[in-house]
Amino acid sequence: MPLSVRPYRPGDLDGLIDIFGGAIRDVAAKDYDAAQIAVWAQVDRESFAARRLSRPTWVAVIDQMPVGFSDLEPNGHLDMMYVHPGHQGRGVATALLQQVETAARAGSLGRIFTDASITARPFFERRGFRILTAQQVAHSGQTLTNSRMEKSLL
Repeated sequence: MPLSVRPYRPGDLDGLIDIFGGAIRDVAAKDYDAAQIAVWAQVDRESFAARRLSRPTWVAVIDQMPVGFSDLEPNGHLDMMYVHPGHQGRGVATALLQQVETAARAGSLGRIFTDASITARPFFERRGFRILTAQQVAHSGQTLTNSRMEKSLL
């Protein structure tokens, strides 16, 4: 089935929340413990909706169903990239990253950067990102490890 990437629509909200939670609970769970997963997967629906509308957000779609999403802040920060557990390894994240890079170049950004989870780090490394630093992020009483990574677009 063909994959396409389109801009976020408010009607996508619940689907994206499901993708976010599923990717964390089903995919990232191999790299983080149950307590870390529980706090990371929590979603404040109102805040999540506001974040989607506050920056360009793209939705990967197969058969009119959202299967992944990503965004880009004005400073080049790729804040979120999540793919539905049933669609891992099918080029969804690659298509989303291509869209993010296209938008960043169109906005004359010289780089994009992200805080990649342990799970996502190999994906970003294979696509030309380099690790700047390992980070320990406190979240609701838990500490989560991630890596600040960047990719030059010049």
